[in-house]
Amino acid sequence: MAQRRSSLGFLGMFGRSSDLRQIDAALRGADLHPALVPEGVKLTIVNLMKDHWPDEPPSQAYPSVAQLCSYCIAGRETFEQANGQERMLEAERIEAALESGDSFDARVVLMTLHAKLIDAEVVDRYGLSAE
Repeated sequence: MAQRRSSLGFLGMFGRSSDLRQIDAALRGADLHPALVPEGVKLTIVNLMKDHWPDEPPSQAYPSVAQLCSYCIAGRETFEQANGQERMLEAERIEAALESGDSFDARVVLMTLHAKLIDAEVVDRYGLSAE
């Protein structure tokens, strides 16, 4: 079966694809306005999700991915203030992602690093570098 493509829309005539609408909603749910995340980054996120899940990414996966992305972009303190300690601890899985190597979470973290969206404190805390 051919995989469905993501669409940004065109001149208001064609709507955004459901995966991009879901990631926008999930980012809002993680207290990160979707306009702060470039469209190319959101497309990369949904494409990583499509690569990770053989069929369609499950709808419950979007909030988890958005939390990780929001944590990376906003930083620990800001994320915790907006989302609470419990959600901050859930999103703070970067160390486990890095230890596992080429995991889905590690790719999301690396994508925020390469896009230069990641908070400097997160980079320092986990010793991240793009070499």
